[in-house]
Amino acid sequence: MNIVITCGPSYEPIDQVRRITNFSTGRLGVTLANAFTEAGHRVICLKGEQATNPGECRAAQLQSFTTNDDLAAKLQSLRDQKIDAIFHAAALCDFRVASVESLDGEKLSSKKFPTRGDALTLKLVPTPKILPQLREWFPSAKIVGWKYELEGSRNDVIEKGYRQIEEAHTDACVVNGAAYGEGFGICDGSTGTLNEIPTVEMLGSFLANWASL
Repeated sequence: MNIVITCGPSYEPIDQVRRITNFSTGRLGVTLANAFTEAGHRVICLKGEQATNPGECRAAQLQSFTTNDDLAAKLQSLRDQKIDAIFHAAALCDFRVASVESLDGEKLSSKKFPTRGDALTLKLVPTPKILPQLREWFPSAKIVGWKYELEGSRNDVIEKGYRQIEEAHTDACVVNGAAYGEGFGICDGSTGTLNEIPTVEMLGSFLANWASL
Protein backbone atom coordinates (compact mmCIF):
# COMPACT_ATOMS: atom_id res chain seq x y z
CA MET A 1 0.00 0.00 0.00
CA ASN A 2 1.02 3.61 -0.56
CA ILE A 3 0.86 5.41 2.79
CA VAL A 4 1.22 9.13 3.54
CA ILE A 5 2.16 10.22 7.06
CA THR A 6 2.39 13.82 8.22
CA CYS A 7 4.25 14.58 11.43
CA GLY A 8 6.07 17.22 13.40
CA PRO A 9 5.24 20.91 13.78
CA SER A 10 4.46 23.58 11.25
CA TYR A 11 5.30 27.23 11.87
CA GLU A 12 3.87 30.61 10.91
CA PRO A 13 6.22 33.59 10.49
CA ILE A 14 6.16 36.78 12.58
CA ASP A 15 9.01 38.33 10.61
CA GLN A 16 11.92 36.84 8.70
CA VAL A 17 13.67 35.58 11.85
CA ARG A 18 10.82 34.85 14.31
CA ARG A 19 7.96 32.42 14.10
CA ILE A 20 5.04 30.80 15.93
CA THR A 21 5.31 27.04 16.38
CA ASN A 22 4.72 24.28 18.97
CA PHE A 23 6.56 21.58 20.90
CA SER A 24 5.86 18.65 18.56
CA THR A 25 9.01 16.56 17.95
CA GLY A 26 7.82 14.33 15.11
CA ARG A 27 8.68 11.17 17.09
CA LEU A 28 5.23 9.64 16.78
CA GLY A 29 5.05 10.08 13.01
CA VAL A 30 8.56 8.73 12.48
CA THR A 31 7.68 5.68 14.60
CA LEU A 32 4.58 5.11 12.47
CA ALA A 33 6.52 5.56 9.23
CA ASN A 34 9.06 2.94 10.32
CA ALA A 35 6.33 0.52 11.43
CA PHE A 36 4.52 0.81 8.09
CA THR A 37 7.79 0.41 6.19
CA GLU A 38 8.66 -2.73 8.17
CA ALA A 39 5.17 -4.08 7.37
CA GLY A 40 5.99 -3.82 3.67
CA HIS A 41 4.15 -0.61 2.77
CA ARG A 42 5.60 2.24 0.72
CA VAL A 43 5.61 5.33 2.94
CA ILE A 44 5.78 9.00 2.05
CA CYS A 45 6.56 10.93 5.23
CA LEU A 46 5.98 14.69 5.31
CA LYS A 47 7.88 15.92 8.35
CA GLY A 48 7.90 19.42 9.84
CA GLU A 49 11.19 21.21 9.24
CA GLN A 50 11.37 22.12 12.95
CA ALA A 51 10.90 18.54 14.21
CA THR A 52 13.57 17.71 16.80
CA ASN A 53 13.27 13.93 16.98
CA PRO A 54 16.73 12.51 16.08
CA GLY A 55 15.49 9.06 15.13
CA GLU A 56 16.03 7.71 11.62
CA CYS A 57 12.98 7.75 9.35
CA ARG A 58 13.02 4.75 7.01
CA ALA A 59 10.22 5.92 4.72
CA ALA A 60 10.60 5.49 0.96
CA GLN A 61 10.28 9.26 0.63
CA LEU A 62 10.95 11.90 3.28
CA GLN A 63 9.98 15.50 2.58
CA SER A 64 10.09 18.46 4.93
CA PHE A 65 7.44 21.16 5.22
CA THR A 66 7.38 24.59 6.82
CA THR A 67 4.02 26.35 7.10
CA ASN A 68 0.49 24.96 6.97
CA ASP A 69 0.18 26.20 3.38
CA ASP A 70 3.42 24.46 2.44
CA LEU A 71 2.16 21.15 3.81
CA ALA A 72 -1.16 21.59 1.99
CA ALA A 73 0.70 22.19 -1.27
CA LYS A 74 2.87 19.10 -0.79
CA LEU A 75 -0.19 16.96 -0.06
CA GLN A 76 -2.00 18.25 -3.14
CA SER A 77 1.06 17.43 -5.26
CA LEU A 78 0.41 13.75 -4.40
CA ARG A 79 -3.13 13.73 -5.79
CA ASP A 80 -2.05 12.16 -9.09
CA GLN A 81 -0.63 9.15 -7.21
CA LYS A 82 -2.60 6.19 -5.87
CA ILE A 83 -2.67 6.86 -2.13
CA ASP A 84 -4.26 4.12 -0.04
CA ALA A 85 -4.14 5.70 3.41
CA ILE A 86 -3.22 9.00 5.06
CA PHE A 87 -2.25 9.39 8.71
CA HIS A 88 -2.37 13.11 9.51
CA ALA A 89 -0.40 13.34 12.76
CA ALA A 90 1.28 16.70 12.11
CA ALA A 91 0.86 19.35 14.82
CA LEU A 92 -0.16 22.35 12.73
CA CYS A 93 -0.44 25.96 13.82
CA ASP A 94 -4.01 26.93 14.65
CA PHE A 95 -3.24 30.62 14.12
CA ARG A 96 -1.15 32.78 11.81
CA VAL A 97 -0.04 36.40 12.20
CA ALA A 98 -2.43 38.72 10.38
CA SER A 99 -0.57 41.89 11.40
CA VAL A 100 2.00 43.33 13.79
CA GLU A 101 0.90 46.61 15.35
CA SER A 102 2.17 49.29 17.66
CA LEU A 103 0.37 49.95 20.93
CA ASP A 104 -1.69 52.69 19.27
CA GLY A 105 -2.85 50.33 16.52
CA GLU A 106 -0.49 51.33 13.71
CA LYS A 107 0.36 48.41 11.44
CA LEU A 108 4.09 47.80 11.26
CA SER A 109 6.29 46.03 8.76
CA SER A 110 9.88 44.90 9.21
CA LYS A 111 12.18 42.07 8.17
CA LYS A 112 13.18 41.93 11.84
CA PHE A 113 11.21 43.85 14.44
CA PRO A 114 13.59 45.63 16.83
CA THR A 115 13.66 44.45 20.43
CA ARG A 116 14.60 47.87 21.79
CA GLY A 117 11.38 49.81 21.63
CA ASP A 118 7.75 49.76 22.65
CA ALA A 119 5.72 46.59 23.04
CA LEU A 120 4.14 45.12 19.92
CA THR A 121 0.72 43.57 19.42
CA LEU A 122 0.34 40.48 17.26
CA LYS A 123 -3.08 40.00 15.70
CA LEU A 124 -3.69 36.31 15.09
CA VAL A 125 -6.33 34.75 12.84
CA PRO A 126 -7.26 31.06 12.55
CA THR A 127 -5.54 29.04 9.85
CA PRO A 128 -7.57 26.86 7.44
CA LYS A 129 -7.76 23.23 8.58
CA ILE A 130 -6.11 20.67 6.32
CA LEU A 131 -7.82 17.54 7.67
CA PRO A 132 -11.34 18.38 6.36
CA GLN A 133 -9.89 18.94 2.87
CA LEU A 134 -8.21 15.54 2.62
CA ARG A 135 -11.39 13.68 1.65
CA GLU A 136 -11.83 15.91 -1.39
CA TRP A 137 -8.17 15.54 -2.37
CA PHE A 138 -8.02 11.77 -1.75
CA PRO A 139 -11.61 10.45 -2.05
CA SER A 140 -10.76 6.74 -1.95
CA ALA A 141 -8.05 6.76 0.73
CA LYS A 142 -8.43 5.72 4.34
CA ILE A 143 -7.89 8.89 6.36
CA VAL A 144 -6.95 9.07 10.03
CA GLY A 145 -6.78 12.27 12.07
CA TRP A 146 -5.48 13.05 15.56
CA LYS A 147 -6.91 14.65 18.69
CA TYR A 148 -4.32 15.65 21.29
CA GLU A 149 -6.01 17.24 24.30
CA LEU A 150 -4.62 18.52 27.60
CA GLU A 151 -7.86 19.51 29.34
CA GLY A 152 -11.16 17.81 29.96
CA SER A 153 -12.00 14.21 30.73
CA ARG A 154 -11.15 11.03 28.88
CA ASN A 155 -14.73 10.78 27.66
CA ASP A 156 -14.56 14.37 26.41
CA VAL A 157 -11.54 13.55 24.25
CA ILE A 158 -13.16 10.40 22.86
CA GLU A 159 -16.31 12.37 22.03
CA LYS A 160 -14.19 14.97 20.20
CA GLY A 161 -12.50 12.18 18.28
CA TYR A 162 -15.80 10.81 16.95
CA ARG A 163 -17.00 14.36 16.21
CA GLN A 164 -13.85 14.93 14.15
CA ILE A 165 -14.57 11.77 12.14
CA GLU A 166 -18.07 12.98 11.37
CA GLU A 167 -17.15 16.57 10.54
CA ALA A 168 -13.98 15.87 8.53
CA HIS A 169 -15.32 12.70 6.83
CA THR A 170 -12.38 10.62 8.01
CA ASP A 171 -12.25 6.91 8.82
CA ALA A 172 -10.68 7.02 12.28
CA CYS A 173 -9.19 9.34 14.87
CA VAL A 174 -6.33 8.68 17.28
CA VAL A 175 -6.83 10.40 20.65
CA ASN A 176 -4.16 11.02 23.26
CA GLY A 177 -2.71 13.63 25.62
CA ALA A 178 -3.10 14.40 29.31
CA ALA A 179 -6.89 14.56 29.07
CA TYR A 180 -7.03 11.03 27.64
CA GLY A 181 -4.42 9.56 29.97
CA GLU A 182 -1.80 6.92 29.30
CA GLY A 183 -1.48 5.45 25.85
CA PHE A 184 -3.67 6.04 22.81
CA GLY A 185 -7.26 5.45 21.81
CA ILE A 186 -8.28 4.72 18.23
CA CYS A 187 -11.84 5.80 17.46
CA ASP A 188 -13.01 3.66 14.54
CA GLY A 189 -15.63 5.46 12.48
CA SER A 190 -16.94 2.36 10.72
CA THR A 191 -17.53 0.24 13.84
CA GLY A 192 -17.90 2.89 16.55
CA THR A 193 -15.44 0.97 18.71
CA LEU A 194 -12.50 2.33 20.69
CA ASN A 195 -9.24 0.40 20.51
CA GLU A 196 -6.90 1.13 23.42
CA ILE A 197 -3.17 0.97 22.65
CA PRO A 198 -0.63 1.40 25.49
CA THR A 199 2.54 2.43 23.60
CA VAL A 200 3.52 4.30 20.46
CA GLU A 201 5.35 1.21 19.14
CA MET A 202 2.19 -0.90 19.52
CA LEU A 203 0.21 1.90 17.89
CA GLY A 204 2.39 1.65 14.79
CA SER A 205 1.89 -2.11 14.54
CA PHE A 206 -1.87 -1.84 15.09
CA LEU A 207 -2.37 0.88 12.48
CA ALA A 208 -0.18 -0.90 9.92
CA ASN A 209 -2.46 -3.93 10.23
CA TRP A 210 -5.64 -1.79 10.34
CA ALA A 211 -4.71 0.00 7.13
CA SER A 212 -4.53 -3.33 5.27
CA LEU A 213 -8.04 -4.47 6.27
